[in-house]
Amino acid sequence: MNETVERCELAPGFSISRVLTGLWQIADLERDGRKLDLKATAEAMTPYVQAGFTTFDMADHYGSAEEIVGMFRQTHEQPVQLFTKWVPKPGATTREEVRAAVQRALDRMRSESLDLLQFHAWNYADPSYLDCLYWLQELKEEGVIRYLGLTNVDTLHLNIILRSGIEIVSNQVCFSLLDQRANFGMTELCQQHGIKLLVFGTVAGGFLTERWLDKSAPSLDDLTTWSQMKYRRFIDAAGGWQRFQSLLHALQQVAGRHGVSMANVACRYMLEQPAVAGIIVGARLGTSEHVADNLRLFQFTLDETSRAAIEAALAGLQAIQGDCGDEYRQPPFLTASGDLSHHIESLPPPYVARPGTDGRSRVLSGTEWEEIAGFSRAVRRGNRIWLSGTTATHGARPIGGNDAAAQFHFIVDKIEGAILSLGGRLQDVVRTRVFIRNVADWEAVARAHGQRFHDILPANTLVQALLIGEEYLVEVEAEAVVESFDTPRQTASPHSG
Repeated sequence: MNETVERCELAPGFSISRVLTGLWQIADLERDGRKLDLKATAEAMTPYVQAGFTTFDMADHYGSAEEIVGMFRQTHEQPVQLFTKWVPKPGATTREEVRAAVQRALDRMRSESLDLLQFHAWNYADPSYLDCLYWLQELKEEGVIRYLGLTNVDTLHLNIILRSGIEIVSNQVCFSLLDQRANFGMTELCQQHGIKLLVFGTVAGGFLTERWLDKSAPSLDDLTTWSQMKYRRFIDAAGGWQRFQSLLHALQQVAGRHGVSMANVACRYMLEQPAVAGIIVGARLGTSEHVADNLRLFQFTLDETSRAAIEAALAGLQAIQGDCGDEYRQPPFLTASGDLSHHIESLPPPYVARPGTDGRSRVLSGTEWEEIAGFSRAVRRGNRIWLSGTTATHGARPIGGNDAAAQFHFIVDKIEGAILSLGGRLQDVVRTRVFIRNVADWEAVARAHGQRFHDILPANTLVQALLIGEEYLVEVEAEAVVESFDTPRQTASPHSG
């Protein structure tokens, strides 16, 4: 193994190469019904492994990627670390479906255990994503998953997941010179909890290279790969092509000083960010490779002059708005297509809307107290929605641990899910009442309220109260007025919440 390639412990005793080879372009190579030769494509992994790039990243939807690495594992003895993702369809999932998804990955990768399984959730207002994570943790305890990770999870929800006792080692997010969203709350939270960031987009689909220096802006129709289509949208969101050219000129100057490529500089800058364990650089196996260029990443570091030049260019860009993963959950969708059409068909309502003969519609979230005490999570009549006092409970599980802010954010997700299921939006909330057990938590909860409602600005009351259930630090009730009087649509299948 090439000892010049930097390695990092993703977890105690589990070492990975700091440049991971990303296999998302397998799906691009197999567009329009094409199918790669598994054996030949697996053999194309050999130069990477021999050079010391022993860690590969893929997903269940990256074409034949899992089967290709399974072929490599079967025909080669070199130690490799094989990471995959599970991206389920939106909506409720059963324990059996979770196990089947993991088994499918095991079969494709010809392995008895997965080194790292990374989970993606489409809709935080649908708490069934937590069911999936708890069931994945059960499989981890059985030994069929070695480590659990996340992908495209934002800071608030990473905190909820960690506080709820789910054992996560990493979060894979977009993080590049164009996209600095992870450099704030996400990095701080990861450092607090020992979570590692695996980051993609570091060369922006090839845009952060000499090829595009002083070139005219390409139209989306001129671009040939999904990665280029995606990161062209990031360039627009960061201020447009001319500002992007200023960044490329700064990279060119730094690259010339160090005698390396512009891509090397873009990647090295990200490797030197706190909490970043590794960067994921895509490979078109069997078509092109960047092994020699990637090796140069470990032959230099950025000095203060170089970093200052890069950061001056970054100051000229517009910040990508939102938090990590927002590009997959809310407009503007910074995806290849500019929407979610090539990812999902629709987002089903989180709960069942139950129309009554009295002109009311109701939703239940599945907590045991709804049945015991005889109440609905939410009731809609006309254009008004009333939401019961809601705690951080999912089924029988308390969520958010002893962190009042984490509990509050989960409660707001649950409230949003109920409102969505009744045909409204969180933006329709006109009143919130927040009850806290401990007065010392008032500021953390108030700030959390500000994060979720800063653009909505409902009427609000915050009081200290003796809440029922010692595990609950926060309870919230809300009222909403929906702009339209449309009858809420009914979802097909309920789940516990």
